[in-house]
Amino acid sequence: MKTHSSNKEDIDVENGSLDKDREKTGRSKKILTLHNTALLSGLAYCLSSCSMILVNKCVLSSYNFNAGISLMLYQNFVAVVIVSALNLFGVITTEPFTWRLIKVWLPVNIIFVGMLVTSMFSLKYINVAMVTVLKNGTNVITAVGEMYLFNKRHDNSVWAALFLMIISAISGGITDLSFHAVGYTWQFINCFLTASYSLTLRRVMDTAKQVTKSGELNEFSMVMLNNTLSLPLGILLVFVFNEVDYLTQTPLLRLPTFWLVMTLSGFLGLVISFTSMWFLHQTGATTYSLVGSLNKIPLSVAGILVFKVPTSLENAASIFFGLFAGVLFARAKMR
Repeated sequence: MKTHSSNKEDIDVENGSLDKDREKTGRSKKILTLHNTALLSGLAYCLSSCSMILVNKCVLSSYNFNAGISLMLYQNFVAVVIVSALNLFGVITTEPFTWRLIKVWLPVNIIFVGMLVTSMFSLKYINVAMVTVLKNGTNVITAVGEMYLFNKRHDNSVWAALFLMIISAISGGITDLSFHAVGYTWQFINCFLTASYSLTLRRVMDTAKQVTKSGELNEFSMVMLNNTLSLPLGILLVFVFNEVDYLTQTPLLRLPTFWLVMTLSGFLGLVISFTSMWFLHQTGATTYSLVGSLNKIPLSVAGILVFKVPTSLENAASIFFGLFAGVLFARAKMR
């Protein structure tokens, strides 16, 4: 009896150890899965973001297309068509639109449209490398916004990196051989709107879920909301900025290759809308912003090489100084 009891206790101990091991293994797998999802969404966001900027620069500068709002409108229309088709064939599911959902989402959509339009206007006048450096201003505004809106404190290393970003932007502008005041103005407005978008989107996501029928709001539903609601606002802006006359006269709309590049930009617009929301949903506003800083390094190099941008030694040094500041910022936030 004693032996049987002892054996039973040993078995119970072994079973308990196995349960603990399984629990630990399960936790490890869960943590690994979460980390992999965040990493995958971050890589997808970086790749789509770089591709989108280069293609937009090609349309606006290489083709000399002077209707940035119309380009944004077409990109969003392509995104709506693709998502609607996927939903129709049952590949994905999206939440049905309701007035309550539209009212909750409309403020962030207005910021979204402003962010896209100002990005188009700045890319028309500024080379890709300087755009990436000037976008560091988004990190500064985001950090300040988090401090005042979410009571989040940043240590001295973060503020030091942000200060270096500001210095690099100023020195880059002074040494920029293709400096254009209008383009710089649009880019600074874009930084403010991009920071506002990342700060408000996460909060609106949570509020929007409460007014949906299912209580959920997946990334495709958010992409559909953003792009659909942007269409009437985009049409209004096309008339406000008087792009209709230009569209009726430009010979570019009769070029099949131009429409091919335009449609590609529309597809990339859908991809970046999905990946940015996916990544922001997996992480947070600051991580979203700092990863955007890191992907500027290959983008800046590609922008200079692809578009053969004339630059001086001083300007190149300012650009890479700004990129280095972005890396310091990322490391400081990781700590």
